[in-house]
Amino acid sequence: MRTTQRRQFLVRSIALALLAGARAEAQPRTYRMAVLSGLADETGEGLKAFFGRLEELGYREGRNFAVERRFAEGRLERLPALAAELVALKPDIVFTISTFATLAVLKATNTIPIVFAAVIDPVRMGIVKSLGRPGTNATGFSNQNDELPGKRLQLLKEVFPSASQLAMLHNPLNPIEVTMLATLKEASKTLGIVLRVVEVKSAQEFASAFKTLESERPDALYVIESPFNYVHRARIVEFANGLRLPVVYGSQEFAEAGGLMAYFANQIDQFRAAATYIDKILKGAKPADLPVEQPTRFELVLNQKTAKTLGVKFPPTILLRADRVIE
Repeated sequence: MRTTQRRQFLVRSIALALLAGARAEAQPRTYRMAVLSGLADETGEGLKAFFGRLEELGYREGRNFAVERRFAEGRLERLPALAAELVALKPDIVFTISTFATLAVLKATNTIPIVFAAVIDPVRMGIVKSLGRPGTNATGFSNQNDELPGKRLQLLKEVFPSASQLAMLHNPLNPIEVTMLATLKEASKTLGIVLRVVEVKSAQEFASAFKTLESERPDALYVIESPFNYVHRARIVEFANGLRLPVVYGSQEFAEAGGLMAYFANQIDQFRAAATYIDKILKGAKPADLPVEQPTRFELVLNQKTAKTLGVKFPPTILLRADRVIE
């Protein structure tokens, strides 16, 4: 009798264990992701596309996906502390936006996988060992394209053929801008344009920089696509338009804020692809083996409303090449 009871107990125990295991398998695992950006918030089209693609891949926040977000709001000095805070939460993966956000997380961890977007020159900045074989715990998508500054200057020359004096807002404390400035100088020489650098190291220095531009009156202005400029885009655009100064910008948000024109690497493609990389890594791939990809598609956005206000007429050839015209 006791033997029968023991057998029944054993059978019930096995059945309960199998049922518990089945229930556990039915419950989807919750992955934890941290997001760190050098910009202000997550309202941009890039992040919307990123989370949209994650949903397509089956990652739904609140169901099988938990996300911790931190934004430096253009204040790069905040990034190390924000990165350390996120790493302490021990996420399964970190998504970083901008070069300095990526560097901050890499300093905080060399084990947690990192997927990055909108990074400039990841090899020179020490983020990866090579584009083809990153060799670190980070991989992703670079904005690096040495031809971009030259193409932007060519656009300026097509719209304003007589332009020969170009000014650029420049933060010398940002090593990425120093590298990009060198590229821009070479491009300006090729086109016979004299480049004047106007330094802006903090928000407080905009006033003096704007006074310099007012007194020197360059033919055009080049605004680099840095997190600092992005955060202050409304202020920059308002000043340039008030001075009736032609400007080429490095991201579509400047044109949407009233800027004359912008030429940039497509961010939607990059952010959606970053979500795909995250899916691959969560399923077992290693960042060290996933190649860093560079932009292949570029877009031109023209603000026709601003052009009319400034008395600018875009040549038909430029209008035909535009991917988007803001009326």
